[in-house]
Amino acid sequence: MQAFLKGPSAISTKPPAAKEKGAAGSSGEGKRPKPIPWVEKYRPRNVDEVAFQDEVVAVLKKSLEGADLPNLLFYGPPGTGKTSTILAAARELYGPELFRQRVLELNASDERGIQVIREKVKAFAQLTASGSRSDGKVCPPFKIVILDEADSMTSAAQAALRRTMEKESKTTRFCLICNYISRIIEPLTSRCSKFRFKPLSDKIQQQRLLEVSEKEHVKISNEAVSYLVKVSEGDLRKAITFLQSATRLMGGKEITEKIVTEIAGVSSALQFLLALVWEGFVWEVYLLPVSPFPQSWNKKSVYPH
Repeated sequence: MQAFLKGPSAISTKPPAAKEKGAAGSSGEGKRPKPIPWVEKYRPRNVDEVAFQDEVVAVLKKSLEGADLPNLLFYGPPGTGKTSTILAAARELYGPELFRQRVLELNASDERGIQVIREKVKAFAQLTASGSRSDGKVCPPFKIVILDEADSMTSAAQAALRRTMEKESKTTRFCLICNYISRIIEPLTSRCSKFRFKPLSDKIQQQRLLEVSEKEHVKISNEAVSYLVKVSEGDLRKAITFLQSATRLMGGKEITEKIVTEIAGVSSALQFLLALVWEGFVWEVYLLPVSPFPQSWNKKSVYPH
């Protein structure tokens, strides 16, 4: 207010104050950055940034040079870069302007029925691919449909997808992503180029975790980084999620191995509890003689009734 009053004395202070307040409010709210998960913030933006999947990257780069892609099937353990790789390839193919128009990403575990294939996928595949890149690079005349966790799709949905893949082969490419290739029907696997994603090495994970820590100004001990790698078991997504959780918990203090142990233990306990509840053992969970939660938790916080 004092800074405002230093302006010309001939001008009334009330109207400008209201204007200043409105302008400050609108600009402050509009420019406030939204917090995003670090796994999304640090996804590879191009194929070269994909870690430890050299064979896959080499083949994709050859395909990108010709602005063409076959139908793809990525399989392997979670957190190894399957989804990140195809999203990075799509960004290189279409650029930022056409990416949203040309790429349809669905999580097949949530939308796995035949109705989704008939409605969303088929409708998108039948759209005409139009537009050109502003940077002058060649833009392929097809769209990309990404089906994450495709091994959760029903057999009927997979059969319907096979027919759509055949019918829309000129205008659409499909990328199926799964953990278990054995759960994908043979008519689908035979129509795709298959790539297995390996679990990330400890060294690669440590490098990525240290890079994220440096960019986010996180203090973390070498022992904590090593333990993050150990508990994540080759899943970089899980390791980065644990790192972000530990950072919020510590509030600027150094992250130690003990903190990582507590966070990983809570995650494991929750997974254990949810698995029991999912199987119908709700009462048995309530009667557990040893709580699966840290001592700071109590039953009232877990079972409010």
